[in-house]
Amino acid sequence: MKENQSLLRYNGINYLVPFILITSCFALWGFANDITNPMVKAFSKIFRMSVTDGTLVQVAFYGGYFAMAFPAAMFIRRFSYKAGVLTGLGLYAVGAFLFYPAMLTGSYYPFLIAYFILTCGLSFLETSCNPYILSMGSEETATRRLNMAQSFNPVGSLMGMWVAMNFIQARLNPMETEARAALSDAEFEAVRDADLLTLITPYVFIGLVVLMMFVVIAVTRMPKNGDQSHSINFFGTLRRIFSIGRYREGVIAQFFYVGAQIMCWTFIIQYGTRVFMLEGMDEKAAEVLSQKYNIIAMAIFCCSRFVCTYLLRYVNAGKLLAVLAVVAAILTAGVILFQDRMGVYCLVGVSACMSLMFPTIYGIALNGLGDDAKFGAAGLIMAILGGSVLPPLQARIIDCGTIGNFPAVNISFILPLICFLVIIVYGIRRARD
Repeated sequence: MKENQSLLRYNGINYLVPFILITSCFALWGFANDITNPMVKAFSKIFRMSVTDGTLVQVAFYGGYFAMAFPAAMFIRRFSYKAGVLTGLGLYAVGAFLFYPAMLTGSYYPFLIAYFILTCGLSFLETSCNPYILSMGSEETATRRLNMAQSFNPVGSLMGMWVAMNFIQARLNPMETEARAALSDAEFEAVRDADLLTLITPYVFIGLVVLMMFVVIAVTRMPKNGDQSHSINFFGTLRRIFSIGRYREGVIAQFFYVGAQIMCWTFIIQYGTRVFMLEGMDEKAAEVLSQKYNIIAMAIFCCSRFVCTYLLRYVNAGKLLAVLAVVAAILTAGVILFQDRMGVYCLVGVSACMSLMFPTIYGIALNGLGDDAKFGAAGLIMAILGGSVLPPLQARIIDCGTIGNFPAVNISFILPLICFLVIIVYGIRRARD
């Protein structure tokens, strides 16, 4: 407890209440991220689309992160971290509420617009909250402090997965994909509209929760760490931060990490469904069981985050990052090679290794940037584009069905394997700093 208190007290300022409020935002965007991953499969079924078309959800979702990161950084530089947080919460709520009119259209593309606006809010939140947490104390403890705050992100993710499983997937019409394809237009529209009503309810509810958080933070006095300078020298700042190898390589590593994370958590549904259907389950039961394994993976991720945060007190951050990336690569190789439950177990195990990666890459890359961390944070948030670019590539491989005599869904995990190899290189290079 004394150690945690020292992380949250600096120069006579107690950051406990601001830390708690900002950390709550980490859980909120974790919820949004992980209620969304299973929606690739849900939208594909509801609108009778291919897996590739379903991944447009991820394109819209992570495209919002990419589009808004640097505008968010300039906004924060001009105003404050608190203003950035409030703007992010506002856009998050608006995007969530837009699911209702999207449902009324009965069309897929308005949902993509809602996702895009929602994640413009998440981009504001992450661009604001991550460096804000880093500023709440000394630079020596910044990476541990961010890992502590990020430990609550998977708590929100677990809730998002649980809601997706129990309030969306379990309540969608159990009709299998092939049967839906045979429906008449009128029958299809009736099933589709009922499923869409089920799908939007959790989003509208979380919109209300986000609105409440907006009010709480708006009326709370927050510190203005790092908010002294409001001048904007966009290109000069970019040249300065990208001249630093640690930061430049961190952006690349973060791109591949987010891509690996989203691929492993999105396509565990397709991977597990195939394995469990081979065991004799019907498609609906196989999907539900796959989502349960996804929740187990997130629970392991959550526990591992706390363990890794503790280990960072004793182990060099770059070295621990490299070791976990090596283990993740080995497990991903198992996902590719095994064609039974052992592959599912390997895929679940990857989450234990991923738990450390995002905040550690983030903390290493921003270390020593000072007020430039606002723009540095934007570059790292733009790297979340990896979650938009790489999953559609994996989906295209999955849509092949088989490659030779090997399941395409297994082969597709070569992409996450490549991502982990990139992270190994970054960890090794940073361990030498």
